[in-house]
Amino acid sequence: MKVAVVVFPGTNCERDTVHVLRALGAEADLVWHRETDLSAFDGAVLPGGFAHGDYLRTGAIARFSPVMDEIVRMAAAGMPVVGICNGFQVLCEAGLLPGALIANRDLAFICKMVDVEVVDTGSVLTAAAMPGQRLRIPLNSYEGNYVLPDGSPRVVLRYVDDPNGSQDGAAAIANDRGNVVGIMPHPERASDALLGSSDGVVLMEGFIASMEVSHA
Repeated sequence: MKVAVVVFPGTNCERDTVHVLRALGAEADLVWHRETDLSAFDGAVLPGGFAHGDYLRTGAIARFSPVMDEIVRMAAAGMPVVGICNGFQVLCEAGLLPGALIANRDLAFICKMVDVEVVDTGSVLTAAAMPGQRLRIPLNSYEGNYVLPDGSPRVVLRYVDDPNGSQDGAAAIANDRGNVVGIMPHPERASDALLGSSDGVVLMEGFIASMEVSHA
């Protein structure tokens, strides 16, 4: 399975993401945001960082990058697409996920390990996890407070103790089909015990397994 790891100006978690995906047996390549053809890939990850310096609004400029037309196409075709942190913000700006990310409840940057609970295993990110399973993964964001004023999001991971005020305690949400997921904490940074936790591996394994299913 081949994964496109999209790089915008200001992305800074792309190599972490590629490292984990390759360690789990997937083929992962960095793809510059000006790329216009992702037909060789089976799925895509929009990693964390500060796309275009977060000028205007997080993800607001990245949403218009040429590669996003291909991300929209892949999502419409049912292929797995995951946005991590800043990538989550980009997916919301692009309309691939409902709602928006705003400043944390306490107006402070959060950098700490958090516990999340799996509440929906019907998404490409949680497909290998167990319902009720708790995972410890790092959260690093200022605008990580998820809101959907006119509805209820499809939450697939929920904070055990909500650190940022997110609606319904959402740490990760999915679209109706479950093939597009946005997650605010960083599973790729919890891929080895040396990092303080390897709990993120089960999420990345789910993503890879979902690519195999969609490709079949």
